[in-house]
Amino acid sequence: MNDLALSPGGPDAAYLHHLAQGQLRIQQCGECGRHVFYPRVACPHCGGSDLHWVATSGQGTIYASSLIMGKPGTGTDYAIVLVDLDEGVRMMGRVQEYPQDQVRIGMRVLARIVEQNGKPLVVFVPQSVGGAQ
Repeated sequence: MNDLALSPGGPDAAYLHHLAQGQLRIQQCGECGRHVFYPRVACPHCGGSDLHWVATSGQGTIYASSLIMGKPGTGTDYAIVLVDLDEGVRMMGRVQEYPQDQVRIGMRVLARIVEQNGKPLVVFVPQSVGGAQ
């Protein structure tokens, strides 16, 4: 049976629970072997319900990027990115610890979990900043 079926609040709650523990986990289908993100109760690839939580490398490549401009002079600009994780799933997040206007498609990044307003959040940093090459 799918380990999500036993989780109160379903797959979203299980994902957030892992983040709160400092772990970036995604699902992997026990039937077709493919990784799944956003959390689901059935595999979007084969329809299987044997989904298990697995750790990710956190490494990926920026697929798309958009610079959000804050109020001029406040330093509140930020980049929203779609990242293709090496496991084959795509996540949305923002880039930290890097000049926002220099974020580029194809840039290698590393996921980090930070706390924002008391809740865990996945952000990305360039791999050279994150320690991996």
